[in-house]
Amino acid sequence: MERTYTIILLFFAFILFVFHCGEPGGMLNREAEIQEISRVIDSAIGWFKTKDFELSFNTFAQDSNLLEVHPDGEVVKGFEQFKKNAEIFKNPEFLYVRHEIWDQKITLSKSGDTAWFFCMLNDISTWKGQQVGWENTRWTGTLEKRDGRWVIVQQHFSFAVE
Repeated sequence: MERTYTIILLFFAFILFVFHCGEPGGMLNREAEIQEISRVIDSAIGWFKTKDFELSFNTFAQDSNLLEVHPDGEVVKGFEQFKKNAEIFKNPEFLYVRHEIWDQKITLSKSGDTAWFFCMLNDISTWKGQQVGWENTRWTGTLEKRDGRWVIVQQHFSFAVE
């Protein structure tokens, strides 16, 4: 009888272990999550190389919580405004040249469903033959994992004051 209780107790301990590991952050592959987050961050700019609007839109939260702050003070509030602002990129005279991201630091929350980042960015294009874009730009942001996908919910770009 004592052996039966021991087996039952071990069984329940095993079940608790399995369920605990299923909690957010329990068996999370943090390195793989950070690599995926880095890919999403790169896609937020890199989509323009091929003008892949579907990639761009799927990189961001598609709701009213999306927030984007530009160095000139413009604030984009919500996905609908973000999508409307993206229309300019359809112009055939607006062309991708290059983008570079460096000094990237990504932090993943303990629960594994939120992350925040900092990096430096060069985002260079041409408009009607003239080079335009941002160089040595500070970029910070927050991502959430929604329905198994990482999306940017907030981002802020700024230039250092010299």
